[in-house]
Amino acid sequence: MTFSARNSRRQFLASAALAAGAATLRSAWAADTVDPRVAGIVAKTIGIDTHNHVDVPLTVGEAPGPDIDLAGDMKRSGLSAICMAFVTDYQPGDAYDRFLKGLAAMDRQLERNKMKRALTPADICAAHKNGQPTVIQSIEGCHFLQGKIERVEEAYGRGLRHLGLLHDSDASVPLGDVYTNPPRYGGLTAFGTAVVKEANRLGMVIDLTHCDLQTTQMALKVSTRPVVYSHTGLDTQLGSNARMAQMMRPRLLGKEQASLVAKAGGLVGIWVHLSDTPLEYAQNIRALVDVIGVDHVCIGTDTKLTQPYNPPRGPGGPPQGGQGGPRVGERTNAAWADQTTGFYYAVVDAMLKTGFSPDEIGKIGGENFLRIFGHAVAK
Repeated sequence: MTFSARNSRRQFLASAALAAGAATLRSAWAADTVDPRVAGIVAKTIGIDTHNHVDVPLTVGEAPGPDIDLAGDMKRSGLSAICMAFVTDYQPGDAYDRFLKGLAAMDRQLERNKMKRALTPADICAAHKNGQPTVIQSIEGCHFLQGKIERVEEAYGRGLRHLGLLHDSDASVPLGDVYTNPPRYGGLTAFGTAVVKEANRLGMVIDLTHCDLQTTQMALKVSTRPVVYSHTGLDTQLGSNARMAQMMRPRLLGKEQASLVAKAGGLVGIWVHLSDTPLEYAQNIRALVDVIGVDHVCIGTDTKLTQPYNPPRGPGGPPQGGQGGPRVGERTNAAWADQTTGFYYAVVDAMLKTGFSPDEIGKIGGENFLRIFGHAVAK
């Protein structure tokens, strides 16, 4: 996908969300609106969003960026942990340098929020027990590697535990075919194979989102550990907006690809796109559970928990640290119009209404990801 095509997708998501009624968003969270049964399940289970973007500056010109209330937004959401992702392929220049600056910016925000990265499933469980939210450091796309396999271990040493192989554009040394681009590499490349093996060796969760079917098939044969496909949806669940469905369709999984991941012991995460209400989101979860089983589904919103960051873009651009207005579907705690509770509260309530049991909610909410994380780090 070209840079202009990516921008058009962002612009469309913005206009569609505004048309859905973003101007009338209520407060993202209100404790007095939470059903006691819902609150009890949220408190008991470990809610994990397996794909959440936290905007931070990636260049010297953007730094230091605004301070974010990561801990506060997480507590409002009801989530215990997020896989905190960022991308390095949207800006020109050196992806490795952006990667290092992104990690440094996240170090700063974690310190000021008195938070730490979770390096093992035990870290997540301990944080949940203590009522302290935590993050699993993630990267979406291995563009920062630039053909240097030793950088996988360097990233591991910096706390990265969730490795997304691909993103929208090809890396300078490609790892495989992106599902929205014309196939050109015959699936997983030799370098992509080496990265999968190295991530297995070190103990990282491998995320195959953005991989086409052939790349997925090849990666599953190489990986000795179960993988995740963190943020997508089933291609039968297209929602009510035909234009949005047409745009997002290439990013959805068919039953065959979802089943391949599940049969290999992995997980598929459901994003909030193509659902206009929490109930529709729960129904999208149900549709996937009916195909691959409750043990192989997780939550992966593809939203932003904290405020979006618009870096300076020269004359006429937004000021440094500028923020866009609230937009339905962009922020985790404002995923749907008229949402009055934090994200996980809204999802648990909708899942109960859709017929899920508390045990099933616990699995999908976070236990399934903890299992995959445990397999990844096991030596």
